[in-house]
Amino acid sequence: MNDIDNSGFEHMLILDRMNDLSEIDPLYPFALDELLCKHVGKGGPVLCHLWRHPKSFIMGLRDSRLPHADKGREWITSQGYQVGIRNSGGAAVPLDLGVVNISLIMSKQDQADTHFHRDFEKMYSLIRHALSNTGSHVDKGEIVGAYCPGDFDLSIGGRKFCGIAQRRQAHAYIVQAFVIVNGSGQERAQLVRGFYERAAVDAASSQYPLVTDDSTASLSELIDMGEEPTTTFAEAVKHVISDRQSTQYSSTTIDPYFPQQAEIMEMVDTLRQRYDVNES
Repeated sequence: MNDIDNSGFEHMLILDRMNDLSEIDPLYPFALDELLCKHVGKGGPVLCHLWRHPKSFIMGLRDSRLPHADKGREWITSQGYQVGIRNSGGAAVPLDLGVVNISLIMSKQDQADTHFHRDFEKMYSLIRHALSNTGSHVDKGEIVGAYCPGDFDLSIGGRKFCGIAQRRQAHAYIVQAFVIVNGSGQERAQLVRGFYERAAVDAASSQYPLVTDDSTASLSELIDMGEEPTTTFAEAVKHVISDRQSTQYSSTTIDPYFPQQAEIMEMVDTLRQRYDVNES
């Protein structure tokens, strides 16, 4: 196995918010990422932000423009999910406490930095190394029938467990991965399909993914993740980074910069106004 691309990891700090569940607004972690990215773009340390979020359904921009997106949202809300629209790429994904999210927040090397695939590869390599001790091979490539499909779907045995998206600012960027670690992949796929069955009526099939039950699985369904799968996976990610940090950095050290709560909530409002284009 080729080693991970170390560029950036040697100076990376880890912000572990795995158990910070006090904020239930579905856009809160995306607003936080947006502000942290601005700080990195001004010269702050690069970051790995690990987080979970309770029962939320995160739509992509293209989902919000489906003919009956309002009906899809109403149905998702009736299932007990809060709904938000993210400013990074991709389509709809459900989040819950069995999903570990990784945000790699990195500075651009220059203004013409357009190495999108290289940045996706960095996330793929990080996750692949985090799972290397399981003995399972992590594949990369679109899984037909999976929700939020893309060229950088990560899978084991033909079933997707992770999707990767990206958000780029003027001087920094965020690569975000949702990793389905625990729970039922099939139930999550059924939820997303239920949304599209209502939101995509009269839409061309090219406008939304055709989600199937057998396309998606959690890591716990695919490999042995122990008794506390989300903790086990998050610790493995942190270990990969800490092994590559230079001596003056520590995996237990976080960036001393953290936005004020009022600033984060202001960004939440900004994102909602800017991207929630089809909210009823």
